[in-house]
Amino acid sequence: MPHKIGFVVVSSSGHEDGFSARELMIHAPTVSGWRSPRFCQFPQEIVLQMVERCRIRKLQLLAHQYMISSKIEFYISESLPEYFAPYQAERFRRLGYVSLCDNEKTGCKARELKSVYVDAVGQFLKLIFHQNHVNKYNIYNQVALVAINIIGDPADFSDESNTASREKLIDHYLGHNSEDPALEGTYARKSDYISPLDDLAFDMYQDPEVAQIIRKLDERKREAVQKERYDYAKKLKQAIADLQKVGERLGRYEVEKRCAVEKEDYDLAKEKKQQMEQYRAEVYEQLELHSLLDAELMRRPFDLPLQPLARSGSPCHQKPMPSLPQLEERGTENQFAEPFLQEKPSSYSLTISPQHSAVDPLLPATDPHPKINAESLPYDERPLPAIRKHYGEAVVEPEMSNADISDARRGGMLGEPEPLTEKALREASSAIDVLGETLVAGAYCKTWSYREDALLALSKKLMEMPVGTPKEDLKNTLRASVFLVRRAIKDIVTSVFQASLKLLKMIITQYIPKHKLSKLETAHCVERTIPVLLTRTGDSSARLRVTAANFIQEMALFKEVTSLQIIPSYLVQPLKANSSVHLAMSQMGLLARLLKDLGTGSSGFTIDNVMKFSVSALEHRVYEVRETAVRIILDMYRQHQASILEYLPPDDSNTRRNILYKTIFEGFAKIDGRPTDAEMRARRKAATEEAEKQKKEEIKALQGQLAALKEIQAEVQEKESDAVKPKNQDIQGGKAAPAEALGIPDEHYLDNLCIFCGERSESFTEEGLDLHYWKHCLMLTRCDHCKQVVEISSLTEHLLTECDEKDGFGKCYRCSEAVFKEELPRHIKHKDCNPAKPEKLANRCPLCHENFSPGEEAWKAHLMGPAGCTMNLRKTHILQKAPALQPGKSSAVAASGPSGSKAGSKIPTPKGGLSKSSSRTHAKR
Repeated sequence: MPHKIGFVVVSSSGHEDGFSARELMIHAPTVSGWRSPRFCQFPQEIVLQMVERCRIRKLQLLAHQYMISSKIEFYISESLPEYFAPYQAERFRRLGYVSLCDNEKTGCKARELKSVYVDAVGQFLKLIFHQNHVNKYNIYNQVALVAINIIGDPADFSDESNTASREKLIDHYLGHNSEDPALEGTYARKSDYISPLDDLAFDMYQDPEVAQIIRKLDERKREAVQKERYDYAKKLKQAIADLQKVGERLGRYEVEKRCAVEKEDYDLAKEKKQQMEQYRAEVYEQLELHSLLDAELMRRPFDLPLQPLARSGSPCHQKPMPSLPQLEERGTENQFAEPFLQEKPSSYSLTISPQHSAVDPLLPATDPHPKINAESLPYDERPLPAIRKHYGEAVVEPEMSNADISDARRGGMLGEPEPLTEKALREASSAIDVLGETLVAGAYCKTWSYREDALLALSKKLMEMPVGTPKEDLKNTLRASVFLVRRAIKDIVTSVFQASLKLLKMIITQYIPKHKLSKLETAHCVERTIPVLLTRTGDSSARLRVTAANFIQEMALFKEVTSLQIIPSYLVQPLKANSSVHLAMSQMGLLARLLKDLGTGSSGFTIDNVMKFSVSALEHRVYEVRETAVRIILDMYRQHQASILEYLPPDDSNTRRNILYKTIFEGFAKIDGRPTDAEMRARRKAATEEAEKQKKEEIKALQGQLAALKEIQAEVQEKESDAVKPKNQDIQGGKAAPAEALGIPDEHYLDNLCIFCGERSESFTEEGLDLHYWKHCLMLTRCDHCKQVVEISSLTEHLLTECDEKDGFGKCYRCSEAVFKEELPRHIKHKDCNPAKPEKLANRCPLCHENFSPGEEAWKAHLMGPAGCTMNLRKTHILQKAPALQPGKSSAVAASGPSGSKAGSKIPTPKGGLSKSSSRTHAKR
């Protein structure tokens, strides 16, 4: 059974510092490989010595992404030639060559994995590298090889024929046919089966330590199968599958760590190292838990001696390793020297070389009739064929990839595309009649490069069609082209898919305008392709999803397509419950972007279809879809305001229990400039706290003022004890009677007295005074805006500085009164107000807007006198209730109390109450 052959590097024609050819002896995700000297002479050569004489079955080469040799030749020999050992005259025998693509199609970012089948016996292999491909990155004209893998059989395996005969005999008695497809890919039934663990792609993706464990577990699995321990073999099989994913993940971490070291980001490198160690420890713990891992498997691969990975059942497995030439010890070359050309750490991947030929595997050089297609070439100039799907190959190297694919040289393609099948002939009959069978066969070919070439040829054909071509021929050609474009859009190969998009864009923006075809043809192109493009936006490949979505957005903005309003109608179709997550997210994203670009005018988007679609999307199972739907609804509300509310449930407590609707309605409030529920709650809480704080401060101030008032009262009583005599004043005399004449003790002089109007009454208890202030006192009034009781003399100052609505008032410079800011310009412009006089010359009444004599006593005469203010509603009410006032009483009340004070500008409402002591405090102020 062919297996991986170990080798050592005997010699090389040269190398750049840090990139020795001995790097090729190690396969790991972070290897640098060999690199030729700068501006070297070509050809360059490397000689390898295999650890045993073997029959080579397969060679694998991993090329560099931009240091690419145009051609690599292979030579084999049984022993070293005379320039290595003077007494040996063995010459190398030429096997052939392979050509490498120039990698322009991928922008020199992907590496090509070239695999070839050979059949040659020897122990020394020589590779000759020819002139490099020229590109902008390879400034020193170098060639490089990242890795090489040799797979073969021991040449001295004498039991091979006997084993094959024995297997045929067993198959004969069991009734198996050697060509039975059911047995294809099973290593137990094929002597030429190559394990996927020996493939170069395995080692280049896998962490080396995990790869070694996988190989050991694979050997145990085969032993378990031989011993018929199938349950244990099944467990090992699952462990191997899981470990392959683990190894790939650790390999990515190792590459990321290496890139971090190159950038001198040592914090990131340390983080990646710890991440690797933690993940590796967790995995090993699980393996030990299931009795699959022991100390033997924990040996590092690089700590093991270099030897071929022979199968345990191979006769050469116990054969001692042949002696190798003494080589210089491997220097401590920098493993992190190779720069990654514009690559992210996670993009360190292999690109499989596509199949371009159907040539049989290369036969031994001694075969007189080599089976090759290039029969006209000299024997030494025949090319080695690239790997194709080989019978019994367990890991089939794919023809295409969703990642960047290295394109082979067009010159290396042999033959024509295979003929169309009967089904394809029926399906594409109309296109064949117009475009020809050759072009259509290329579009249907299994080889992706033929499909791409067919699209390029079709694009060229459409561009070259003359302007005077009959309209019917132009339409037929367009419809046939759209048929092939629609098929190519479904292609999984990135380059073919991109070629189809370029062709579709050319048809819409160039072909149709050039030949002045009608809008019906543009509509045909869009209607036939947009459903398939929308389907591709749900592709598993993120790159294809983004490409398809970007092209749909670009196509919707074509002036030829925008007027048709076709694409918006597809985007507002309801999401299917079973649609893929990627498809739903892409459709929502496209709708959101195109709404900003096209709006809801004459674009195909309307308020009705967008809102119905968005509201239904709020019920989708994917969070990202619901989030995008909320964003679309908010954008629509910014443009159309109230009309959007018709499509939503009422804004009540039940609706707001749904977090999405709560988010939507709070978004509406922000757009309108209204406070949200959370903001209103915060404001109410802050207002409550502020009110409590002010209340405490007022109580504290009132207590201090009460103490001061008592001191003043004591002084007044002491001064007036000798001066005041009891007198009986007539009520009509207008003079107040002293406290002694009224029978009021000095210490109770201010009891039952209103300190603002001077009225005294037995009903003026604490509650009675509050009621008097609130409803009857002629010197006070209630503010219409904040409902506080204030002195009329300080009403203007209250509205401008103290009222809750003070921000809504402004002061007129002519009349000095408070006016609504909205009316202030008109008020000033018309000059209807009565100009105010200076405060020293006159007082200004805010009720009747008249000027009167200055002084505190003048306020009482104006507000309480019968000839005073006509707008004091409290005086009008009293006059209507008791038109005949007792002048004596009025005068006595006015004379007995202190003069009106402007200090008490704000009086608490009856709800809070006003105590007798607080009224005295206002008098003091």
